[in-house]
Amino acid sequence: MPLSDDQPHTRTRLPVGEQPSSQPTQRQARPLRTLLTVLVVVTLLVVAISIANRDKPDPGSTGRSADHAAPTAPAGAGPAPSGDQPVGTTTNGIGSGYPHTDQGAQSAAANYAVAIGSADMFRADSRHTIVATIADPGAVSGLQSRLDQGFSPETAARFGVDAQGQPPKGMAFVSRTVPVGTKSSSYTAESVKVDVWCTGLFGLAGERSTRPVSEEWFTLVLSLRWTGTDWKLTDFSRAAGPAPVPPDQQAATAEEITGAVEQFGGFRYAR
Repeated sequence: MPLSDDQPHTRTRLPVGEQPSSQPTQRQARPLRTLLTVLVVVTLLVVAISIANRDKPDPGSTGRSADHAAPTAPAGAGPAPSGDQPVGTTTNGIGSGYPHTDQGAQSAAANYAVAIGSADMFRADSRHTIVATIADPGAVSGLQSRLDQGFSPETAARFGVDAQGQPPKGMAFVSRTVPVGTKSSSYTAESVKVDVWCTGLFGLAGERSTRPVSEEWFTLVLSLRWTGTDWKLTDFSRAAGPAPVPPDQQAATAEEITGAVEQFGGFRYAR
């Protein structure tokens, strides 16, 4: 029988374990989702700030150019090249006016090694000019006599050129010294000894050459003196090596070597 609205309403209470639990669960989930959202936003902000600061310059390095930063080398790689630039002046085609420093002396030694190992040393007139340019005035006479004997006609013949350093017709004479590295010892403001580790190219380039261009490794030890205006040579010696293991590489043709000698110029060196 249907109940009338006039009858009193009865409120039924279920046992605790049987009461609906959906609403309390929803009320608890909302704070949890809110907390997770806040954590995600904070994490994203931290990552964004880290990325933004990564490319900013170090305040302590303001005003320092990357070009002037001290070079570094991995362990065992040997001394790194310095930032010093080659000298801008020359005398008789050879660099001059080196700084009155250890590195200035090493630059001078590297360039003097190039001059001593050049094809111009096989011609008496150019040899005398080179020695007068790079040598200490008090050592010119002794070095000149020593080098005249070293580049005698007999020596020239062993290299395939005549007494004036001229190769046979159709041939190109190659004599180049390429510094690989330098180190100094016994440096003072007045004098220094510099070892120049070098590789050299020597021989005759041409189709009928019996002395093809080959490479050689050696070390020149140059003694230099500060003359008041520049570093100048007083003595030198030469030792073989150290030579690396030769590569398994196909040798260039005589035509390719001749073209390279004619097309590629040399350099002035700085430490």
